[in-house]
Amino acid sequence: MSSAARASSPAAEARSAASVSDWIANARMYAVTAEAEAAWRTLLAHVASEAGTALAYLPYPAPQPLEELWRRKDLGAVFMCGFPIALGLAPVVPLAAPVPRAPWAQGRAVYRTDLIVREDAPFRSLEDTFGGRAGWTVAHSHSGFNAFRHHLLAYRSPARPALYGEMAGNLVTARRVLDGVREGRIDVGPLDAYWHLLIARHAPALTRGIRVLDSTETAPIPAFVAADGAPPALVGRLRAAFAGAASRPWFAPLAEQLLLEGFAEVTRESYAPLLAWDRAARAAGYELPA
Repeated sequence: MSSAARASSPAAEARSAASVSDWIANARMYAVTAEAEAAWRTLLAHVASEAGTALAYLPYPAPQPLEELWRRKDLGAVFMCGFPIALGLAPVVPLAAPVPRAPWAQGRAVYRTDLIVREDAPFRSLEDTFGGRAGWTVAHSHSGFNAFRHHLLAYRSPARPALYGEMAGNLVTARRVLDGVREGRIDVGPLDAYWHLLIARHAPALTRGIRVLDSTETAPIPAFVAADGAPPALVGRLRAAFAGAASRPWFAPLAEQLLLEGFAEVTRESYAPLLAWDRAARAAGYELPA
């Protein structure tokens, strides 16, 4: 019997509700500044109200490990990357994913990875960076690892199995990739394009002096998730509240701050394409970007 089926029984729902006093919310992945986090916190409070529930916002700043947050049993609506959702890194139920206000999103809940370099760097194509220094965030990140690795596959050959002279791994956060490029520690790095839009909106000084050299294909964007043991009725109400958010009067000013068009309902199966990218890299003997 599936975990969803087990949780759907009244007894299972009662046990789950009894074991969790407060369901939590968190937007750490896209809380690029204190101002942005405040907007996410307000948006999540509205979503919870629309769903007829309360979500206690839990501040969880870097460098606290996201893996520990995602494994909590009291997740009500917390951002989680799609690659660990697909990998089953934590027992969660995807609720909804943001639709970025960006031409490359085309009204869909997708994102891409921007491959950034310093504005004054001599590179004119991604191939110009080969032999230099690159970086990645964590191995379970799509934007900071899986998408970058998949993009590089097209450039590898038996004669050139390694593309970079140096690869800085486990940088953990998008901010450390951005700072690494800005400060010259790496020549090129992968940056979540929606995160990039938000940091340019809320802290433009941090993106001055960098440019996008190339971008990957789009892929399903990170989602708000609930714990696998959350009552199905709560999950259903939250999904409906996210789906209807764009039509509510409170949405527009928050959407302006968060560069949002709305939200789309997602499931674990929505993230299957990310596993295909992972399989393609492993089949090619390319477990790590290099």
